[in-house]
Amino acid sequence: MKIKLAIDLGGTNIRIGQVANGIILNKQSVSCPAQKDEAEVLAQLCLLIREMNSDAVTGIGIGVPSVVDSERGIVYNAANIASWKEVHLKDILQKEFRLPVAVNNDSNCFALGEHLFGEGTSYKDMVGITLGTGVGAGIVVDGKLYCGRNTGAGEVGSLPYLDADYEQYCSSGFFVKHHRTTAKEAAESARKGDARALAIWHDFGRHLGQLFKAVLFAYDPEAIVIGGGIAAAYPLCESAVREAMSDFPYPAMLQRLHIRTTRQADISLLGASALVDD
Repeated sequence: MKIKLAIDLGGTNIRIGQVANGIILNKQSVSCPAQKDEAEVLAQLCLLIREMNSDAVTGIGIGVPSVVDSERGIVYNAANIASWKEVHLKDILQKEFRLPVAVNNDSNCFALGEHLFGEGTSYKDMVGITLGTGVGAGIVVDGKLYCGRNTGAGEVGSLPYLDADYEQYCSSGFFVKHHRTTAKEAAESARKGDARALAIWHDFGRHLGQLFKAVLFAYDPEAIVIGGGIAAAYPLCESAVREAMSDFPYPAMLQRLHIRTTRQADISLLGASALVDD
């Protein structure tokens, strides 16, 4: 059996899994020493890989929260890992482990995972959007991941919106800045019927609906698949999202759009595994 190692590198945790035929056989998660220097983060990453490596492993796929030269596997300015300004990750790992290595943006890994193994398998054109500390997105066009020259395609969270950008209104920071609570606390209260919390989610949904309209204008996908820490709370704002989208000028596009939420917590690992050719 051929196994790929899939890695999701974040500023908080490093997750790794052994993947075969779209199934995670084994996985592990450790804290990322994000405040340490470049070498210490690399050392932690390599330690995890050694622990999960075996003769059956045929390649390593890794998603990182940054701009990536995916052809050369160079990571630039990784989010929340201050020391990672320019890391030639592909060369480093290939030299260390003598295995093929593929590196891409973490949101692209999410979108690819949903397209191949999750809620996007029925769609050739889809956008995967992650809602959490930030807003990330990955684009699938005609069944293939579209990254742009610098894996920057899909950075819809950075589009200007109101007095800032969409990320300021469609991520967890919105709840703190505008309502002095957290997304988790607001969701817990809203599920108990708290009127203030329900109003907060309605407010959030109005902004999210505007983001989805921007996605429709830019990509006209068949489906939007939502992931990230806020995805589970989508039912709390779904009606507000639909209400905000109701004035979209092309009704046929809107009617054909499917909005789904992820069902797999480790879908980004599956997407990272698919970066490596069989």
